[in-house]
Amino acid sequence: MIITIDGPAGSGKSTAARKLAARLEIPYLDTGAMYRALAYAALQRGADMRQEADLLEVARTATLDVDCGPTHTRVRVDGHDVSEALRDPRVSEVTAFVARVQGIRDLLVRKQREIAADLGSLVTEGRDQGSVVFPDADVHFVLDASLERRAERRMHEMIADGHEVTFAWVSENLQTRDGIDSRQWLPLLAAGRAIIIDTTDLKLSEVVDRLEGEVRSRCRTAAHSG
Repeated sequence: MIITIDGPAGSGKSTAARKLAARLEIPYLDTGAMYRALAYAALQRGADMRQEADLLEVARTATLDVDCGPTHTRVRVDGHDVSEALRDPRVSEVTAFVARVQGIRDLLVRKQREIAADLGSLVTEGRDQGSVVFPDADVHFVLDASLERRAERRMHEMIADGHEVTFAWVSENLQTRDGIDSRQWLPLLAAGRAIIIDTTDLKLSEVVDRLEGEVRSRCRTAAHSG
């Protein structure tokens, strides 16, 4: 079973996906961590973030390993676990440069499909999981929330990780990313293929309950039909 959860940064999809995977006892894939890992690698190598050729060279030559479990996604770059470093504000600032390079997206789409083929079942979240990577997934979700709520969530996450950030900086960063990322999941909305959940005023447990309920309902319907 493949379950995709897409939506903008700060909509709560990473935590919700991880909690859902734990309930379903299947692996969880944080695809955003893969893009951040390549952004981290580009920073470490001193790549010019405005030169797509430089960024693509980093993506092609870096060794990216992803370990998926029901409650975690651990990422290694060139043999080093960088999972904790991926929330650094410097990485957040430049991830959008990496994500907009089509060659990098193509490379990571192939890798994400390989991971799913190896695992068989997973909950995967990102920006283009339901529209591009797994268009035939069993269940597609899109989570969204107001910009203010998303910025508030992301700011608290980063402060908890020990980073000094302001609400204004986080909000501006999210708006920049939205302009690039939104095109990835919009096809799902236009085609009516995704279940849309606005998390602005929902508790995490309520979001996960809704996700699990929809998945189990689909499973029962499929079992009854087949």
